[in-house]
Amino acid sequence: MTSPLSSGQLTDCVALLGPELTPFRCSRFAWSGDTITAADRVEPVASLETGARVVIPGLYNSHTHLGDSALPDGATGLTLEQAFFRPAGYKYRELAKLTRETHLPHLEAHLRYMARTGTVAHLDFREQGPAGAELLRAASAAIGVESIILNQFNESPFPEADLRANRPGHTLPPAHRTELDAMLAVADGFSESTMNDLTDAAWTEIRAVTEAKGKLRAIHCLESAGYRDLSLATTGRGDLARAIELYDPHLVVHLTVADAEEIALLVRAGKTAALNPRANANLGLPLPPIAALLRAGANLLLGTDNGMLNSPNLLAELDFTYKAAKSQFADALSPDPTAILKMATSNIRPVLGGDHYGALEVGLPATFVVLDFTKDHLRHTRHLAASIVTRVTPDDVLATYRHGCPLYLSPAFEI
Repeated sequence: MTSPLSSGQLTDCVALLGPELTPFRCSRFAWSGDTITAADRVEPVASLETGARVVIPGLYNSHTHLGDSALPDGATGLTLEQAFFRPAGYKYRELAKLTRETHLPHLEAHLRYMARTGTVAHLDFREQGPAGAELLRAASAAIGVESIILNQFNESPFPEADLRANRPGHTLPPAHRTELDAMLAVADGFSESTMNDLTDAAWTEIRAVTEAKGKLRAIHCLESAGYRDLSLATTGRGDLARAIELYDPHLVVHLTVADAEEIALLVRAGKTAALNPRANANLGLPLPPIAALLRAGANLLLGTDNGMLNSPNLLAELDFTYKAAKSQFADALSPDPTAILKMATSNIRPVLGGDHYGALEVGLPATFVVLDFTKDHLRHTRHLAASIVTRVTPDDVLATYRHGCPLYLSPAFEI
């Protein structure tokens, strides 16, 4: 990391404390090294009269493809298949043209932008095999935003005919089995694009290998009806059911066209889903069923998805998601904005565990963002969580810290 550990304190501030993100006016919020050492509560507070500095947990972007941030808006005018499907999709053709020297600056620039907008960590679905994972690891080490890397094979292991035949015992070819080990030596886990990209036998093999190595598993499901339809035609099971049965993912991404039965299956299985509403909208796809998932009690995260489609700005994603959810609820009272903010903070805990809390409390990691609620458009908020979700912009971020290390400090920030 480029920034050293620090110590400091804020006085007379507001902090969102605990996994429920309860706002308290605090006489002092302090940290030393990588740990929060004080959060001296004065009283709960839901609104402001004269503004304050507001401390929130650092944000988690739970689905990115940072590799194609080198191609901003390159998918404009292309279908999902034309832009993103391997091997001939625009993304894969263009990524293959980049060298380490031309690619790395793009990754670093977008990680800096993440820090500037309050993001402390992201789960990246990194293409290009072990080399792609190593490149992102280098960028993360330089900038300090944590990259949790879920790696993908550089080239598809199976021709289309073998995928559709889906023969029992059709495991990974030896070269790809070797590549899997190389990926998992660098990356934090594995993810292919869809369940339709591998055979049942290969998925079962990958589950066993990742379990043995203690690695994460993630998968894109139900981004379009085609994912489900092809899986049904090949195996007699939809892609979500197939993923849960064979692969047991820690994280399921998209669920854009999930129906009531699939939502119930997700919840019964205790799986977490990462939603990407802005990316879905940008591709002309339906918005994910945010309201139905919230009603069902699903644990939800948020991601900004491909760098080609969106800037990795979770503040924009929170705003869009909250308003889309309200439209789906068709209810002025739902959802609670705090439920949306949890999707970028404390809901991360069941997936990552370890030192990833997405919450602020004495003894927890000093991973937080300071927002300037003294500004005119924020200082008189009647509902703190609603204003954080819908009104905060990158210009309102004063500081971003991860484990006590400053990733971004505004010139206006004073301790």
